Amino acid sequence: MAHIDSGKTTLTESILHTSSYLVAPGSVDTGSTTTDFLPAERERGITIQSASIPVKWKDWTFNLIDTPGHVDFGMEVESASRVVDGAVVLLDAVEGVEGQTKGVWRQLDRHSVPTRMIFLNKLDRPGASVHNSISSILNHRLHPNPLILTLPIASFDSTRYKTGEPGLEGIVDLVNWELWRWHGSRESTHAPAEKVERVLLPKTEEELKASELFSSDHPIVPELLQARQGLIDNLSVLSPDLMDAFVELPETPSPYLALPTQTLMSSLRQLTLDRAVLPVVCGAALKHVGTDILMDFVGNLLASPIDVANASSSTAIGSKKKTAIKKPAQLQMLAWKVSWDKRKGWMTFVRVYSGILQGQSGLLNTTSNQRERASKVMLLYANQPEEVQTLSFGSVGVVLGLKHTRTGDTLTSLNAGSSSDATLRSIVPPPAVISASVVPHSQADVQPVQEALAALSRTDPSVRVTEDAEEGQTLVHGLGALHLEIVEGRLKDEWGVKVQFGKRRVSYRENFGYEGEEGIETRSRWEKDLGGKRASATVEMTVSALSGDALKGEDANKQAVDSWGGNLVSIAEKDGEEPETFPSPESTSFNHSLYPSTSPITAVLQGVLGALSSSPHTMLPLSHLDIAVKSFELDAGSPPTTLTAAAGDALRQALSQAGPGRVMEPYLKVKVDVGEEGVGKVVRDLTEHGGEILDLAEGANVSGGEEEVGPYSSDGIYLPPKWVTPASASLEAKSGGASFKRSVRAVAPLAKMLDYSSRLRAVSGGQATFEMSVEGFRPVSDARRMEILKEMGRA
Repeated sequence: MAHIDSGKTTLTESILHTSSYLVAPGSVDTGSTTTDFLPAERERGITIQSASIPVKWKDWTFNLIDTPGHVDFGMEVESASRVVDGAVVLLDAVEGVEGQTKGVWRQLDRHSVPTRMIFLNKLDRPGASVHNSISSILNHRLHPNPLILTLPIASFDSTRYKTGEPGLEGIVDLVNWELWRWHGSRESTHAPAEKVERVLLPKTEEELKASELFSSDHPIVPELLQARQGLIDNLSVLSPDLMDAFVELPETPSPYLALPTQTLMSSLRQLTLDRAVLPVVCGAALKHVGTDILMDFVGNLLASPIDVANASSSTAIGSKKKTAIKKPAQLQMLAWKVSWDKRKGWMTFVRVYSGILQGQSGLLNTTSNQRERASKVMLLYANQPEEVQTLSFGSVGVVLGLKHTRTGDTLTSLNAGSSSDATLRSIVPPPAVISASVVPHSQADVQPVQEALAALSRTDPSVRVTEDAEEGQTLVHGLGALHLEIVEGRLKDEWGVKVQFGKRRVSYRENFGYEGEEGIETRSRWEKDLGGKRASATVEMTVSALSGDALKGEDANKQAVDSWGGNLVSIAEKDGEEPETFPSPESTSFNHSLYPSTSPITAVLQGVLGALSSSPHTMLPLSHLDIAVKSFELDAGSPPTTLTAAAGDALRQALSQAGPGRVMEPYLKVKVDVGEEGVGKVVRDLTEHGGEILDLAEGANVSGGEEEVGPYSSDGIYLPPKWVTPASASLEAKSGGASFKRSVRAVAPLAKMLDYSSRLRAVSGGQATFEMSVEGFRPVSDARRMEILKEMGRA
């Protein structure tokens, strides 16, 4: 996982090659990689969907998942984050922590991924810096205790450190105290495994300095001792067992080198599982330098399914009932991804959390309370399937034949008995920020297009399809302009329908028009004759503006808010009880087995959902509302739909009393890296298009900590000197200690940034790069409000 262009797919190819799965690795540049097999991925050189491959390495089997880096495909990262037990987050050693690095880190936090490590990639490039990369981890508050486990050797020729030439010829493993040397890594694009030399380092300082491994004047030798000491000191402070083992060592000239590797590794693993430290390893994936070491540390340090087995089950959002798997052998698995294949049909990717899945077995979808049958069970090596008889505990595989299962659903065996309602925590898709009209080529294409859209939205839950009754159009909503472009291509290529997307339109919102803390209380008594019988229901609720705190964080309430498009909905199931937060009944996290469509709770939620879809003032969807249903009553003999009507009417009453709210539009965080001479033009272009400049930072990866809180302290953290990666030190010296580039950070409205790539190319002469991430919705000025409503034909 990483920011775009950090080398995730290249590292995946290197892992597959190093583990002997591939004889010759592919390349992103030539479109020949194993995991980027879609035509659009190979054409564009980017990863669009996550791909899973079982990898065997020594005594371990890894379920390797390669994920996209582009924010437009955040749903793929979201679903993968939900099922992994450990994550390798890549940093481009030239850039350090970038915008989507922090986005990915928040996703891992949201799903409580228990173990993580950092892989500093591209250390052979000019400008790469271990020092600056570790500093960026602290500045951006990824972790307070990054721990360097390996140190790069730019060259075994000490003169190259003086001339500042880039390179990566070797790596010292500080834990196992051994040297890895890649012969020919400087000259060749790929370093074959047979050219790797692995040597144990001497156990005393005198022997190390006298060793023929390094020249007598090589500057890295004393630094290796400092790095090893920093590693053990840092771990000893956190691990009493390691401290005791270190103190009990017999007297020796070099006690830091005498500590047994197994003792050190044991403490390091436990602290990694406790998330007390963040392991950092170095390498260059394109040249296969450091891949072996990374895989060893992944096997030794990251959590296995056994480590997290007791923490995998949780109650679904919106359910008071505590559920758990009581029988260890009972099958329970989560569907984390669904795809469509023209020959195989629906392919459901699952992670088995307990029990064993057999082929041709009956299953119960406890999320939707529907029965399914697994016709085939497979392991998938990117796009190459291998049929197997079973999937065991901890496995990631593919099930064929599931007709109703969607991303985030829980599946158990049909004979699970009393615990069959156990539901794993689901996966909530990110909210859409952009939409486009769907235009079939002819009337005959309307039905095939609708069916293709329904199928595609099942494979990608971040794609939403709605009907605009006022304009008589079908709208498709996505996470960005590139996302919609890919969706349009998939409809044509994978489903073969004749369709075009209209002009991209940003998804605007309206907030609540009353800002008083007490909110507005309403009561609706709905009565209607249905089939000659009187149906009636009553709903009472309080509606207020949602505070900003509820829109932050990563807890269950935040997931529920996201499922409602930025609203919080709670219901008191009985009079006098505190209202309980519920997700949207259309979200994958809603517990349909506990609250079926006939449930009064579901009926009330459906009424709220309908009223939120269109404001009575602007007809825009509503957001930032806090809706608390205090009581509801369905008269005897009345259908649940009566409650739906009453709830919708009560909410519309509150909206009418509150008056028009402020129109909100989505904003983006923008970071532009540009030369000093182009800063003025970039700033002017951003401000002319509604952007707000936050800062003008020097350098690519040193500055840029969080805005609200300061960076983590570097006290007690081992930071290698800058000369350890000599190319970065020489570049800094040539520029007088200042960066040759500036980073312009800003926030800007999404509507004004749809064509930013071509605009930036024009103002910078093609010499600038940029990255974007979602900032959220912001209220607009009165002038901008009228502009938006006129644009939509509603003013």
